[in-house]
Amino acid sequence: MVLPEEYEQYRDRKWRREESLKVETAEDVEAMVEDLGMCLGMTDERKLMPSVYIAVCGRRDAHMPRNVQKDFEASRAWVLKDEVVARGKIYYGKVYKGHSMFLAPRMIPVFNAIWGCPKKGEAGVLSKNAVTVLKVLRKEWEMATADLREATGLPRAELTKAVDELQKRMKVVPQEVVYIPKFTYIWTLAEARFPKELSKKMTREDAVRELARCYLEMCGMTLLGELSSKFGFYRWESGKANHELVDEGVAERIETGVYRLKSTTETQRHRESKKYKR
Repeated sequence: MVLPEEYEQYRDRKWRREESLKVETAEDVEAMVEDLGMCLGMTDERKLMPSVYIAVCGRRDAHMPRNVQKDFEASRAWVLKDEVVARGKIYYGKVYKGHSMFLAPRMIPVFNAIWGCPKKGEAGVLSKNAVTVLKVLRKEWEMATADLREATGLPRAELTKAVDELQKRMKVVPQEVVYIPKFTYIWTLAEARFPKELSKKMTREDAVRELARCYLEMCGMTLLGELSSKFGFYRWESGKANHELVDEGVAERIETGVYRLKSTTETQRHRESKKYKR
């Protein structure tokens, strides 16, 4: 099924894929993330998800060039990403399939319930290297990548893998990006930046439903298998979550596995009614 044009236009507005809506400041990025609930960082239209890069371009066909260092839009998106990370008002980390993404504070408990792990269960979930890195950070609170490598004794590749694992489990986040005297990330504990949000408990079932709600509101319409393929859910999990949204009156089921946001449907019907009356 091809996405109807009215929903592409809906995404144009929500994802800032219009020249008049494109983001230009860190505050613009934060406002967009708060509105959407989540978005990716430096990805283009091929991921079929909103991103800071797409919003900087302000168009549907935003395509990341090979030489990003010489591209104004890519460079601008990168600078805005760094500014937003340093401000610390919204969550940033590699949670979604290895891609860095931004989360509005309200979505932190949702993602943590699905991909995080409780402190008591860390030893059984995290790798040995990840536990080592986490132990050092809990002692030092914040460290640059090179200092963390020295403190843990891990080779560069193993440290990178461990930090990525901790980001996915929502244990560690970048606090700042430093370029002088050399490029490095400053790492800190996620719980240090967002203690309230990460202390909130949710069941996986509730979290999947809230993520389905966020995704539907972000996209306007979801196609067969889309939610499962995007976030790695079982089909029955996605189906149950979407059915619950239908029961709430938030979503409307068009056909098997295809759902649309009810408010969007009602708005379209209202527009068509006004045209008919004229």
